Amino acid sequence: MARVLIPIPDRDFDPTEVAVTWRVLRERGHAITFATETGAVGQADQIMVTGLGLDLWSAVPFLNRLRPIGNVLAANADGRAAYDAMYDDPKFRAPKKWAHVEEKEFDGLFLPGGHRAQGMRNYLESPTLQRLVVSFMSAGKPVAAICHGVLLAARSIDPATGRSVLHGRKTTALTWKQERTAWSIGRIVRFWDPHYYRTYLEGEGQAPGFMSVQAEVTRALASPDDFQDVSEDDRYYRRKSLGTARDTVVDDTPAFVVKDGNYLSARWPGDAHTLAQKFDGLLQALP
Repeated sequence: MARVLIPIPDRDFDPTEVAVTWRVLRERGHAITFATETGAVGQADQIMVTGLGLDLWSAVPFLNRLRPIGNVLAANADGRAAYDAMYDDPKFRAPKKWAHVEEKEFDGLFLPGGHRAQGMRNYLESPTLQRLVVSFMSAGKPVAAICHGVLLAARSIDPATGRSVLHGRKTTALTWKQERTAWSIGRIVRFWDPHYYRTYLEGEGQAPGFMSVQAEVTRALASPDDFQDVSEDDRYYRRKSLGTARDTVVDDTPAFVVKDGNYLSARWPGDAHTLAQKFDGLLQALP
């Protein structure tokens, strides 16, 4: 049994990325500790939990049961079930504070994502969490990151080198294609909140996508080629790339996970089961 730390923001994390990982790791016998910024019980992005608010008629009673956009972008039934179970877990409801956890207490670190700026920026910009990531990576302990969680890792600067802990490693993350597609849809269906799906927007003079997850992560790497995406030669390229298929515990064909030593990364909630199972493999291999 390994001891795994999952730091999350107080609010607006992605329910699937956290809960599916929690469920897989717990079922494999690992002990999970959650930590939030204030020690309050974490609250997922409710739009990603329910899908409500992602279709133009979301505020209309009865009609809001039809969620063609919500059902694609938000958690599916499996993700919602995992989130409900996790939320009822006493350990989830008694998190530690970020400032009160130390690398030496744990065997592995999991960094989930989320995109809503209101809750995610404190997480992504936290010096406390960035130092924690450096400690785990420097110790050679298993670290897994998904979606915006990779951005937290990319921003974690090792004082010994002055570079990101991802410099010299291969990684994936939420791709600009995925982020741009969801943002484009959101600007139509959530016209009153058009940038819901962008955590950071480009400033004056910056090229489109400059503040995307992929672009910022890539800038932290030793080479742009170290950012990995699905090859068109992949047998399941379409399933991995369309953004409509999600993996399960028995079907990894839609997923894309990159392994570099004891570091694992994935793109979006549709990769969560596969990432969690590969993370379990790293944890099981610990001496």
